[in-house]
Amino acid sequence: MPSGRTLSLSLPPFTKAVKWLIIVNAGVYLLIRLLQALAPEVGNLIFSIFGLIPQLVTHGWIWQLATYSFLHSGLFHLLFNMLALWMFGAQFESDWGHKRFLEFYFFCVVGAALTTVAIAYTGIGGVTPRTITVGASGGIYGILMAFGLIYGDREIMLFPIPISIRAKYFVAGIAFIALVSAIGAATPGHGEAIAYFAHLGGLLFGFLYVKFVPRRGLVFDASERYFGLRNSYYRWKRRRAARKFEVYMRKHDRKVTFDEHGNYIPPEDADKKNGGSKSGWVN
Repeated sequence: MPSGRTLSLSLPPFTKAVKWLIIVNAGVYLLIRLLQALAPEVGNLIFSIFGLIPQLVTHGWIWQLATYSFLHSGLFHLLFNMLALWMFGAQFESDWGHKRFLEFYFFCVVGAALTTVAIAYTGIGGVTPRTITVGASGGIYGILMAFGLIYGDREIMLFPIPISIRAKYFVAGIAFIALVSAIGAATPGHGEAIAYFAHLGGLLFGFLYVKFVPRRGLVFDASERYFGLRNSYYRWKRRRAARKFEVYMRKHDRKVTFDEHGNYIPPEDADKKNGGSKSGWVN
């Protein structure tokens, strides 16, 4: 996708992370369909273990916060999510690199899952903590929200309708539809309400990532803070050891000098610092 306002009709590249996400999602879908045809109990068991079931998550099955995004309920469900991942996700990976893009994608996936778990315990729409949720829609809606915020003035073609619309208006429409669908489904007997709230969770966490996460990403910021704290600790230990050594040497009528960082200063350098000069020839 070129920079500027207009989104070209050319297809985006298959960037590394996007390509592998699509391959893994498609491979998992095919595997489960084969298992359901050959051994239905095994295929259904996979959904129970790796789909998002809030009751199991709160009892320690935390891997479901991410693994549910690799399961899809039908072919069109898979195709829509993977097409959106390719069309919009490739732009972010091209700009951010695959590591930060994957961090962003799974930030939205897990955020949507946490939203789903929270909603499940409210009883909205008659859903229960045993309601299962599958699909990559949480991550996809997060990508759409970020695209509208960052590339809002770009125009996208509403295929197959031959009209274009700015990305920010397109995303606003998607968010409105998700909200109305969630409200409409949040009535007794509509178990799908929880899926719509997962979409809203993806939109929310996409917004939070763009607005509040450091520009270089959560992992980079966390590593910078870790190494900063670690280096501060080591500097403190060095200064503390230097002070102890100075006290020890004074008790033995010897003087050693360390600077404010705990680095040893040789006697001749200490004399220079105090205005003295080295013994011996002076030129």
